[in-house]
This record gives sequence, C-alpha cells and structure tokens, in this order.
Amino acid sequence: MHDDRSIVEHRLQRVLRDRIRPAVHTQPLPLTVERWEAPGEPVPVAEGLAAEYGPAAAGEPWGPAWGTTWFRVTGRVPAEWAGKTVEAVIDLGFDRNMPGFQCEGLVYRPDGEAVKALNPRNDWVRIGGDRVTGGEEVLLYVEASSNPILVDHAPTYEGDRLTARQDPLYRIERMDLTVFETEVWELVQDLEVLDSLMRNLSKDDARRWEILRAVERCLDAVDLTDVAGTAARARAELAEVLASPATRSAHRISAVGHAHIDSAWLWPLRETVRKVARTSSNMVNLMDDHPEFVFAMSQAQQLAWIKEHRPEVFAKVKKKIADGQFVPVGGMWVESDTNMVGGEAMARQFLYGKKFFLDEFGIETNEVWLPDSFGYTAAMPQLVKLSGSKWFLTQKISWSQVNTFPHHTFWWEGIDGTRVFTHFPPVDTYNSDLGGEQMAHAARNYREKGRGSRSLAPFGWGDGGGGPTREMLARAERLRDLEGSPRVTVEKPSAFFAKAEAEYPDAPVWAGELYLELHRGTYTSQAKTKQGNRHSESLLREAELWSATAAVRVPGFSYPRADLERIWKTVLLHQFHDILPGSSIAWVHREARETYARVRAELEAITLAAQTALAGEGSAPLVFNSAPHDRNTVAAMGAAAVPARTARAVTAAARDGGFELANGRLRVVIDGRGLVVSAYDVESGREAVAPGLAANLLQVHPDFPNMWDAWDIDEFYRHNVTDLTAVDSLELTASGEDLAAVTVSRSFGASTVVQRLALRAGAKVLDIETDVEWHETEKFLKAAFPLDVKADRSAAETQFGHVFRATHTNTSWEAAKFEICAHRWIQVEEPGWGAALVNDSTYGHDVTRDVREDGGQTTTVRLSLLRAPRYPDPETDQGSHRLRFALAPGASVTDAVREGHWINLPERTVSGSGAEVAPLFRVSDERIVVEAVKLAEDGSGDVVVRLYESAGGRATGTLTVDFPASSVTETDLLERALPEAGTYALGAGGEVEVSLRPFQILTLRVGRD
Repeated sequence: MHDDRSIVEHRLQRVLRDRIRPAVHTQPLPLTVERWEAPGEPVPVAEGLAAEYGPAAAGEPWGPAWGTTWFRVTGRVPAEWAGKTVEAVIDLGFDRNMPGFQCEGLVYRPDGEAVKALNPRNDWVRIGGDRVTGGEEVLLYVEASSNPILVDHAPTYEGDRLTARQDPLYRIERMDLTVFETEVWELVQDLEVLDSLMRNLSKDDARRWEILRAVERCLDAVDLTDVAGTAARARAELAEVLASPATRSAHRISAVGHAHIDSAWLWPLRETVRKVARTSSNMVNLMDDHPEFVFAMSQAQQLAWIKEHRPEVFAKVKKKIADGQFVPVGGMWVESDTNMVGGEAMARQFLYGKKFFLDEFGIETNEVWLPDSFGYTAAMPQLVKLSGSKWFLTQKISWSQVNTFPHHTFWWEGIDGTRVFTHFPPVDTYNSDLGGEQMAHAARNYREKGRGSRSLAPFGWGDGGGGPTREMLARAERLRDLEGSPRVTVEKPSAFFAKAEAEYPDAPVWAGELYLELHRGTYTSQAKTKQGNRHSESLLREAELWSATAAVRVPGFSYPRADLERIWKTVLLHQFHDILPGSSIAWVHREARETYARVRAELEAITLAAQTALAGEGSAPLVFNSAPHDRNTVAAMGAAAVPARTARAVTAAARDGGFELANGRLRVVIDGRGLVVSAYDVESGREAVAPGLAANLLQVHPDFPNMWDAWDIDEFYRHNVTDLTAVDSLELTASGEDLAAVTVSRSFGASTVVQRLALRAGAKVLDIETDVEWHETEKFLKAAFPLDVKADRSAAETQFGHVFRATHTNTSWEAAKFEICAHRWIQVEEPGWGAALVNDSTYGHDVTRDVREDGGQTTTVRLSLLRAPRYPDPETDQGSHRLRFALAPGASVTDAVREGHWINLPERTVSGSGAEVAPLFRVSDERIVVEAVKLAEDGSGDVVVRLYESAGGRATGTLTVDFPASSVTETDLLERALPEAGTYALGAGGEVEVSLRPFQILTLRVGRD
C-alpha cells in the first residue's frame, strides 16, 4: 500500500484552513458601527444603552487597558436572503488562541436583554432565528471590555488600572452581516473529528486507513470554488466511517460542560462579575439550541453575582437549572485554596455555598468540585462528608512535576479516617475541547483499566471563562459511539459519579493530603493578603463568640447575623485559589489589602459592641479571652478582672556582648549578633537550640523559579544562601517584671529588619516580632531555627488537626515536599520532648535534618517570611511588614495547639463593672478544642458550638453548657441534624458527655429554654 498519509493529511489541513472554514460565513455585508467610551469603571447596562454614540468603523483602534467601550451595531437583512440562516460576525480584534485572556464582549438587545457573549472562539450572533424572512432590522449593542493580555509571564504594570497604559490595545477586525452555511459548518465538524481521531490511531490500524480514504474521497468531492454547493456531497463520503460504532470495551467518557472561571486572577473581581454574566448568557443560549447540553457551574459566589448584578441573566439561569441543564456543583462559596484556609473558614465555605444552592434552587449538591486548587488538605474528606456531599473531583494533581499520582478513581481517606469517593479526570485538563487527541489521551492515561471503564471530562473554554461552544457539542455528538474513539456522553457529574462508584466500589485508598508537587511558593507570596486572611479568620471567631455570648447573657442585645454573614462571604471570596495564594495581578491584591482593612475595622467594632454590653457599666478593666484555652486565670472564651501577676518575674542581664532573659520557665541567650544561641527549657532541663548553631537566623536566598514566578519555588534555591548576621544595633528595650525584650536592627540589600525578642512572665515561648522594610527583587526570606531534636517527622497544623510529614528524603515522594504548609504551628519531637514554632500569619515552612560531628542530630525548622516574584505583580511584597512568631521549647502537640491559638487571639481589655463573664461552654479535656461559638443560621436563637479532637487520639470529656438549654443535637456543617445522630443527654448542671475519635469534628446545636 502506498503510504500517502502525510499527503492527504496536509491536503486536509490546507483545504480546511483556506477554503472550507472561510466558507462557513458567506456574503458579508458591513454593519454600521458606532461607539461610546465608558468613563472609568463599567456602567450599568441602561446607561450604556442610553449613551451618545459616535461614528466608528472596522480597522479602528479601541480600548485602553481595563476600559469599557460600547458599540452600537445596525443593519438590515437583505430581502434576497429570505429563507437563509443569518449571523452577525463581530470580531473585536481577537487573538484566536486565548479565549478569556483578552478583550471580550456581551451582546444586548435594545431592551437590555443579554443575548450572548463574544470571545475569540465565539464571535457570532444569530439573527432572526434559524431562517430569516428578509428585511429584518438589526440593532445590537456590545459591551466590550479591553482587558490586557497578561499571560506571557513577563513583569508588567498593566495588571492594575492605576499603572496601566491608556493607549488602545485592540483594533476592530470586522462587524459583518453574513449568511451562515449550515452544511459547510457540519462538514467542518465532520472533518475535524475524523482528522483528530485519525491522528491518534496507530499507523498500522486499519481504522486509520479507512478514515484516511474516506477523507480523501470527501476532499475530491468538494468544489473549492463552490464549497457551499458541494458540502452535502462531500459529507456523504464521510457518512459510513462516522456511523461505524465503538467497540464494546471502549473507554466511556462522561463529558460535562464547564467554564472554569477564576474569581480573580489576571483580572480584578469586578471583571469576573462580567465574565460570569457573559459565560452564563452563552450557556443559556447554547441550551436553547441543544436540549441535550449539560453545563456544570461551581462557586456559589459567581451565581450570587449574577443574581445581584444581572437579575435578567439569573432568571434565565434559574430556569435552566430547573430544567436540569444548568447544574450547580461544588457546594463551596468559591473554589478556594485548601492549604491555607482555616478550619472554620473551610466549614463556612460549605455552609454558605451549599446553603445558597439550597435556598435559591432547592438543590443539594453532592460533588465537591475543585479542579484547579493547588493541593488538597487531608482534612477535606471529613468536611466533604459533614457538608452532606459524597464525591470529590480535581485534576490539578496531574501537574505534579516529580511523582505521577497512581490513581484516577479512588477512595480518599482524611486525617480522621473518613473516606470520600474521588476522581481525577485522566483527560488532564478542566478545559477540554473534546478533540480526538484529548479523548485518546484520557483513554490511554486512565489507570483503572480492567477494574473501571469510565472517566469524566470537563469541556469548555475556562480559567477566563467562555465555556463550551457549538463546535464542542458537535464533537460530542459524533463521538457518542464512534469506532476508534472512547464513547462520549454529555451528562451530569452526578450521573458519572453514581455509575463510577457502582462499577468500582472497592477502588484503592489514598490516605493523607493530596500534595501538589508544584506551586509551593503560594504558601508565601503576597504576605499581606495571607495576613489579612488569618487575622480576619481570628477576628470573625471573636466577633461571633462575643456576639453570641452577649445575645445569651444580655437582654435586648441583637446578634448581628446579617453583618457577620456578609463579612464571612467577603473573607471566603478572598480565599479563592488565586487570591489567597498570592498569584493574582497587582489590582487584586491592592483591593484585597483595602478590603481586609475594612473587615478588620468592622469586626473590631462588632466585637467591641458585644464586649461592652457584656462588661456593663463602670471603669473596672475586664480581660476577654477568645482562645479555647484558659489563659492567665481567665477562662477560655470568658472574661474576668485583670489578674494579679502570679508568675515569677522576668530578669534581663547583659552577657558576652548580648543578653540573657529568664522567667523561671525559659532561659534565653541572645548573642552579640542578635541571634538566639540558647533557649533552655528549665522544667525538662533541655536545650532547644542545637549546639554551636543559632536560632532566629534570617536567611536570604535567590528566588527565580523555572516557570511560574508567584506560584513556584524550585529546590535549587537552596544552593545559595546569605545569613543575616551583621547588626546595626542591639539593645535591651524592656526590662520590667512582666516583660523583658531585646531589639536588634539589621540592614541588607535595599531592605531593613527590626526584630523584638521578648520573654513574658509565666510564658514558655520566646515571642519574636519582626518588622521588615522589604525592597528586594526575586529573593526569598526565611527564619531558621536549628533544634537539638532527632525528629523523623514534623507535625503541622491543618484544618481541625495536623498532618505528619517525613523530615527525611527516602523516596521521591518525601523529597518533593521540600516546602510545606502549616497553619498556626509546626512541631517536631523525639520521644519525651519536642519544640514548636507558632505564628500569626505565616504558612510556608521547611524542615530538614542533619547529623552533627558530635553524633547528635539537628532538626532545622524554617519559616518562609517573604518573597519578591515579579509576575503577575511586579511589586509583590514590596514595603512594610510586621510578622509575629514564637519559639516554644518543650512543646508537645497539645502545647502547640494552645500556643498557636494564643498568638492568634490576643486578650482584649474593656472597661466595665468588673464582673466576670462566664463562658457559654466549658470543656474538661484540653485535647477537645472549641473551634467556633455562634448563633444558628436560621435565626432560631439556638447556639451552635463546633468542637474537634486536636491531638490525634481519642478523647472523652464533658462539655458544660452554661445557659438554660433544652436540647443538644449533633448536626452537619449546615446545622441540620445528622440522620444517624441522636440528641445528647443534658445533665442537670448542663453537662454533656462527648467522645471524639482522632481529629473528629463535632458540631452541636444547643436549643435554648
């Protein structure tokens, strides 16, 4: 057989490109175009429609960065086109390869109804239905956004409207009225599907040759001077190969329409609101023409945006949801980061996300949909189950650089033992185009062959939105049952999961976190955003706790439910996986800093109002302790008069050019370099700092990763390091009985750092407050603590517990975790003794170990303080920072939990009567931690308390309810009684016996008398 494959394939590509695709839209007639530049930020639709338009034409430049230009497009359908299908082709100057990352438009009718969106792969608008009568007037408005293209990873100031250029970025390419040649369009789809299929079959596969010959006959049948007139004849040559059914064993793909829309990334939040409206309009439009089409949309926030800003679009979406075509999935407020989000915040992601879907649509979402977050906490399975969901989906782990994840369908086991049925789409993208190459890859890549037979493929343009197109649906139709291809069925995610779980109930188990071996820099980039998040989470705990306490204790006090919900949703939004991780443009993080400042002020006001109500009248100081552990004779979650100092006084003395601080529990030596050379645990007689080394050593590394600046750090950064040991000044700045402090100042590069090392009376931690004026570029600042501990693993706080990670690098899986995430604390220990580092806003850490010459082993724990990547924000982290952390020698995991809460929840003092405020709840076992106290979401007045076991073992204790209560019921995260849970017995003194398994989360709803 003569091998002329390449000849036919090249012929096909040229004929498609130069003759057939251009023949889809024929007889172009220029439309009349007018324009209006909206001043500043986007305007309401009514204002855009009523504006005064001026003349415009194809070829004209338009659109400064982040601007909005309104176009009015008019024309008339020629009478001789009667009976034809007519479309307006509106090309705003698109780059065809980047939907969602450049200019976009939304088309309106004169009455303000949104018709559909415009993007590089969707530049048409149907006029007058399937067939025109001729003579129809055309009047369309286009709200066009001139978003700059920011995907080339080059440092740029275009990522903020305050610094972006104002010269036009785009040029109107065309605005024409055309005849849409349906048969030519169908021919394009036939040829593209067969071409893609053919290219992914083996060269020895007879099916490939069968398709090749059919394509050759098809091309022979096309008259290149009359494509429209010969398209039907050409298609007939392909009918037989397109009708040949798939084999019985063909892999089955559930295709789910999707448009992953980052709630912010290379565009600000306000632009995402418009992206959601555009994509939703397109999806509704597509559903009208394709009743079989199913589209899944996650992120309740995005649907809430449509409801608020585009109610007419929301009404259409709601109708399609009721019809079963538009499918809410995910159950979270946004597709959040899961590494750094706090435990209670993660619970609220599910509470407010699922509550929105239930309230608005009556839908209980079962699938947790997180395709693009940067790794997944081991706490997630329990949270999924407690939210009322049962399935989990992501594909991001396919991005791991070192180790290939061994499963696509499996049971994921969390830190408490809960398992959730999980799927990683083997298509390895959440933006599939349903092309033959991707379908073939999914089938080849699928790791459960012989046990399972199906996978899921999310299809549609995403990240910047856009969603599925009519071309993708045409591919799905042709691939439904086609020889040589997997069987493709467009269906809901729930249909896939139900069938996959039924087919493979004994799927393998993966225990622990799903660590992404990439994007490790996101634990550190944009320190102020991370700090704003952590502080907001802590402030929300305080505001809810004291507001609930006041609502119970103070007659007439009104619980600020609406304000708290609004603020929670704001904080949850900013936990989106490109905001909290620090991987968005400058505009996003500038606004985040401003938002967090407003949130802080509002929450502090709410907290003060509640505490003032609780304190009563008077001038006696009252100390409020928001932490879940007693502190300085003040009960956990209660308030008492300022306690008299009972701890031994702190002493400070000069020593060898430095200073020694001591309080009877710790003795700390700071040398002339301002470094901690001794941190002696008096009670155990153990030295924390490794001999011959120094702790609180600031270190600077070069930081220029191979690929994604704000996202990544690569292990080779460790090859070069500068220790900051030079001192500008070193002095004893506090030496009272309650506190002694040493302040050290340093300068390096273009930056300065001032650290205050303090020891408090009675404390068993060395507090370190670090003020950095950071003006470095592509540098990485770490704080190192070499500890005299032989630790084979570290314990790092995660949501509602902690995870252990090896400190060795025995395998590539351990070696890949050279940067890890911890929340409020990280702890290392050997049997009988350990040490911890706690912090108030740092997430990135690394832990290494070395053998010393004396035979001992040093475990070095480092905090990642600041980075300075230049993309996508060229000014990342520049400026002033205050970071707080503390060294806790002798700390067990339980000690670390307590100290971690204390550093994040400082005491507050309010003047009042001086009378004690008893906490609403007390717990007898310190391993059982109260995560939240609040009033129920439904306004009933019930009090909700969320507990968890914090040490990783079983805990039995007494929860004492200190207010008149009628019932105690276990609930899910939505505060609904669990079907398998009974009502807890309530003793005469308010005692409730609770027993928790390791890391169990227990939510109790307490009815009030």
